[in-house]
Amino acid sequence: MGEAFYLQKGANLVTKENIENVGGSLQNLPLYLNPPPMIPKYTTISIAMDATPSSTDHEYLLLLLPTSASFLSPYLAVLLVACSLLWLFPGGPAWALSGCRRRPLPGAPGAFAALAGPAAHRVLAALSLSVPGGAELLSFSVGLTRFVVASRPDTAREVLASAAFADRPVKDAARGLLFHRAMGFAPSGDYWRALRRVSSNHLFTPRRVAASAPRRLAIGERMLEHLSFVAANDGDVAVRQVLHAASLDHVMDTVFGTRYEAASQKGAELEAMVKEGYDLLGMFNWGDHLPLLKWLDLQGVRRRCRSLVRRVNVFVGSIIDEHKRRMHDGGGGGNGGGEELPGDFVDVLLGLQGQEKLSDSDMVAVLWEMIFRGTDTVAILLEWIMARMVLHPDIQAKAQAELDAVVGRGRAVSDADVAGLRYLQCVVKETLRVHPPGPLLSWARLAVHDAHVGGHLVPAGTTAMVNMWAIAQDPELWPEPEAFRPERFAEEDVTVLGGDLRLAPFGAGRRVCPGKTLALATVHLWLAQLLHRFEWAPVSGGGVDLSERLNMSLEMEKPLVCKARPRW
Repeated sequence: MGEAFYLQKGANLVTKENIENVGGSLQNLPLYLNPPPMIPKYTTISIAMDATPSSTDHEYLLLLLPTSASFLSPYLAVLLVACSLLWLFPGGPAWALSGCRRRPLPGAPGAFAALAGPAAHRVLAALSLSVPGGAELLSFSVGLTRFVVASRPDTAREVLASAAFADRPVKDAARGLLFHRAMGFAPSGDYWRALRRVSSNHLFTPRRVAASAPRRLAIGERMLEHLSFVAANDGDVAVRQVLHAASLDHVMDTVFGTRYEAASQKGAELEAMVKEGYDLLGMFNWGDHLPLLKWLDLQGVRRRCRSLVRRVNVFVGSIIDEHKRRMHDGGGGGNGGGEELPGDFVDVLLGLQGQEKLSDSDMVAVLWEMIFRGTDTVAILLEWIMARMVLHPDIQAKAQAELDAVVGRGRAVSDADVAGLRYLQCVVKETLRVHPPGPLLSWARLAVHDAHVGGHLVPAGTTAMVNMWAIAQDPELWPEPEAFRPERFAEEDVTVLGGDLRLAPFGAGRRVCPGKTLALATVHLWLAQLLHRFEWAPVSGGGVDLSERLNMSLEMEKPLVCKARPRW
């Protein structure tokens, strides 16, 4: 039987001439010749012919072409085995490709997509408990990004307090919205330290927070007037809408020294920009974890960011120019902050000298970030608190009894009254424990060099997260964690400012939220005003749905709608 021949170099097609050149026949070849298949160079062709011709036998030709199955099966098998090993490696494929293969961290296999869901904090908490040692530190992969998440106070402190995790990973949306030049995402270094000094020495000092109390009080009173009008017409209160408008008004007054008028063209433009920014920052973008998708920008993140930034530059830039003209004309700083305390943050930034002085583009980034962070946290936290007040009328009544004892009826709550409202402060803390606005501390940390956390090596370039929601739901730390019980903080005073990692909703360490004191002062005062003036109840035939959705912050999936009845 037959002998083997090789096609000459460059003969890629099986043609009549090629076959006849090697002594073959065209019998049994119609399938191969119409159309002629492609043959790799130097492909072996085996021609088998009967050595003794017979009238009943025919010459036949067997072309041993490499069919897809026979040719690819070894490569497919190797590829499948390699993919399986990457997939099953503790922590998933991103960790399998790292340098930690000899001593892997406790981890979940697979290309994990929990961060793409609406309840990533709950999914990560459950996964951490399912892996031995995962509660202390769990590794997982999202695309080609390595992650670790700490769900215990000791490992959380190692992440938040370590200089190895001094940076934050800059998402595509954050970079596109200029936040890499603001305090939240700027890499650690001289520029970030300068921003931090400006924040601690000028913007969020205790004196400035105290001096801004009349603003908070006035905005709260305007909110009460609106609610009185709604209550007089026996209407339902869309709580999120009311709180968001008040919070945006407060940020605009504090940052820019101007009122936010929702009905005005400028107010509508600001509202639209803020909403678009929330959507972009809260969106899970696969391009942050898969380089090819980042290049393609299939979700349109960079395109939308470019469009929004153009509008932001015009909006914020015009306000900065207005402040410059006022200062040049000798008008000084704005809304009654006192001679040593300019009226708003723009005045403060324009007054910086020397190394602290910022360019106009950096000022736009810093001020724009303040609008996002300041508006979001206060409004969302207060909506959760009011939902709990409607759901737990006994707790609401206890807080109102305290208000009546400290403030009385017939006069307005003042900022000075808040210090005596101990139970109300416990209500705020308990809400921060059960419904933290940033359950994963909003923005993660990035390992700038190799570090050890919980005895495990975390290589440089790893994204580290702290699941504060999981810590606050740990029954070993909090008895009856699922119960909403503000009294637990009367029994043990736990700070929420970062000193106790059992409850650190604003973070801790060098990247702690700089505006936490101002945010708490605003929440305490407005909550006191709302509970002092009104009794809150569910709408007729309705209740309170505590379903969650994690976007940029942890929001109520269904906005709270309730009744507000005047108490006096």
